[in-house]
Amino acid sequence: MPLLVVGISVMVLLLLMTRLRLNGFAALLLVAVSVALVQGIPVAEIPEVLSTGIGDQIGDTMLTIGLGAMVGRVMGDSGAAQRIADRLLARFGPRWVQIAMVVAAILIGVTMFYEVAFVIIVPIAFTLVRVTGANLLWVGLPMSIALSTMHSFLPPHPGPTAVAATFHASVGLTLFYGLFIAVPAGALIALLWPRLPFVRRMDPALPKGLVSDRVFSEAEMPGMAWSLSVALFPVVLIAGAAVVELAVSGESPLLHFVAFVGSAPIALLLTLLLAMWAFGPRIGRSLAEVAESCRSAAQAMAMILLVISAGGAFKQVLIDGGISDYIKDLTDGWSISPIVLAWLIAAILRIALGSATVAVVTASGVVLPLLAGSGVHPEILVLAVSCGSIAFSHVNDPGFWMFKEYFNLSVIDAIKARTTYTTTLAVLGLGGVLAIESVLDALNL
Repeated sequence: MPLLVVGISVMVLLLLMTRLRLNGFAALLLVAVSVALVQGIPVAEIPEVLSTGIGDQIGDTMLTIGLGAMVGRVMGDSGAAQRIADRLLARFGPRWVQIAMVVAAILIGVTMFYEVAFVIIVPIAFTLVRVTGANLLWVGLPMSIALSTMHSFLPPHPGPTAVAATFHASVGLTLFYGLFIAVPAGALIALLWPRLPFVRRMDPALPKGLVSDRVFSEAEMPGMAWSLSVALFPVVLIAGAAVVELAVSGESPLLHFVAFVGSAPIALLLTLLLAMWAFGPRIGRSLAEVAESCRSAAQAMAMILLVISAGGAFKQVLIDGGISDYIKDLTDGWSISPIVLAWLIAAILRIALGSATVAVVTASGVVLPLLAGSGVHPEILVLAVSCGSIAFSHVNDPGFWMFKEYFNLSVIDAIKARTTYTTTLAVLGLGGVLAIESVLDALNL
């Protein structure tokens, strides 16, 4: 039974990493090869499947995470990150620092992918932890939760946008309805989860190489205007491109140029060039010093990228092994509410495959035939699928490994923190979707 294979593979992976202390990269590849053999993937094709999974995952994340880490380290080594952190502390105070992180994450995360927004904001979180002495999860977890919610629930993020296209739903209405779910649910869990006893018992150290250990004096730090401008520069480029894409139709060289500079890798590359000048020669630091900051960040990212790429290989083995087709056949003919069915199929696929994007695309194909005669608003079904796709992030999700490595957690602690919050968000999202559909029905909209 394919789902049993998934369950056993997860347990074996946990055993290898917790009991035997095997490196995450090696453990993931070993389990991926074992699952490929059990699922009947021809031996000669297994290396290609692994390479495809690693290539797809690295292609999506290496440029984003690598460039983002370099920007963060350049800002940290120049004092720019501390300048922003100090201003947040001055405005919100240590008591309300979580509110500051949630507000920043929601505003940035509406239009930016989780990984991109994460690597932009996390240096500020690291600096706040170092300056205040607070627990890393106390500051960083609210940011991650808010970003996860925005990324999974709302267009123009790839999952919800793809489902909206399949269901011929209005992207604008989907975003409008989704905000009523994503903002309160994300803020609630972001502020609640760090206060839970099992999370408060975790006290991870700051990851080495991704944050500066130096404490800057007031005179040594660059001005707030430059610090904030560089931090927000990729946000403006990426968000601006998303807005233009939604507002303008047709083909033109200008639109292609906007899409080019608004793509995450190009936006972060331009930001890195700006940061290298603004926090280098402009303030009297040599290019050699700036280059050393970039080198340190790249060195610290090496193992993180390896683990994330191996997570992509594990995900690809599960897909090519026929797990998604099995789930489609299993759920065919279930007689339950289309909203609940859409959410449930996406959640099962997410648990089994790890990839939220694969989960939403596959689930939308299963649910599409039900849409015509269901009477459910297509935008509501988009949100149902999107909410289900965030559930139960665990070891077959490359995003899980990014969360684990950046917050310097053990596998078990990462499951306790991330798997629980993603599942709770999915359940709250389903409740919100059902509530909005009821309101729309009551108003005959």
